[in-house]
Amino acid sequence: MFVITVQFKVKPAHLEAFLPLMQANAAQSVAQEEGCHQFDVCQDTDALETVFLYEVYQDEPAFQAHLASAHFRAFDAATADMIASKTVQSYERLS
Repeated sequence: MFVITVQFKVKPAHLEAFLPLMQANAAQSVAQEEGCHQFDVCQDTDALETVFLYEVYQDEPAFQAHLASAHFRAFDAATADMIASKTVQSYERLS
């Protein structure tokens, strides 16, 4: 399995708009992408502008298909100006 983590720092003025878009993207990913097995959206309880994603894909090509999907491209375009920073890391799940 191929795992992606993403940490967003959302601009505080955009947090209320960002969260529903992020949650919709996650739900669509699991529902529409055969290779997406898990997509968790988490928010830091002490720093609400920090949003953490944990995504599990069948393999790296499944993740690349996610990046090419219409719903991801729409989310990415809609939220580009809402994000102060973004850190993406990839992992291979061992078990």
